[in-house]
Amino acid sequence: MTWNFILRLFIAGLLGGLIGIEREYRAKEAGIRTHFIVALGSALFMIISEYAFSGNYDHSRVAAQVVSGIGFIGAGVIIFQKNAVRGITTAAGLWVAAAIGLSCGAEMYLVAAGASLMTIICLETMHFVNIKYGTKVLSVSVSTVDNEGAVKVIETLKSAGIKIEAFSVTDGKVNLRIQSTQGTSLDKAKTVLSLLEGFKVDIS
Repeated sequence: MTWNFILRLFIAGLLGGLIGIEREYRAKEAGIRTHFIVALGSALFMIISEYAFSGNYDHSRVAAQVVSGIGFIGAGVIIFQKNAVRGITTAAGLWVAAAIGLSCGAEMYLVAAGASLMTIICLETMHFVNIKYGTKVLSVSVSTVDNEGAVKVIETLKSAGIKIEAFSVTDGKVNLRIQSTQGTSLDKAKTVLSLLEGFKVDIS
């Protein structure tokens, strides 16, 4: 039985690591090591839940805590930055890695492998779809001297067909939010820089 348990842990770590490779490749908050350990740990909890205790009790109680406990790790990779929430997909990936680990701990290898494959396909497919059709907001900060300069900046961008989502003028700076697609955001940033040549511009 010991070697059978080790096999379960190995497969769980391997499948979790495959999801982690995709996340690592995309430079996300949690990578190979995190997904590997989460999946392996979940499988171990499943094995402990099923075999470590004797007597008449509910075998699912230890494993059930993994479902809620993984939320603490998932919350750790979600961040709020520049009015946008990041890391939710990676947190969901960790949640799935935990489920895959539980499946391997229960010897449901085909189910775990299928879930891993579908997760990777979803992540990769949506990555390319998001690049082509997803929206991105560029935050542009332009240093100006006076209100006349601020008006000139806004009129210059609008006359060039640049869609300004919102703007504000504070402390001699014009702060703008410009909407773009993921695939064209770099070109649009270059266009803004060329249009505002002579101004001090910061784009993020």
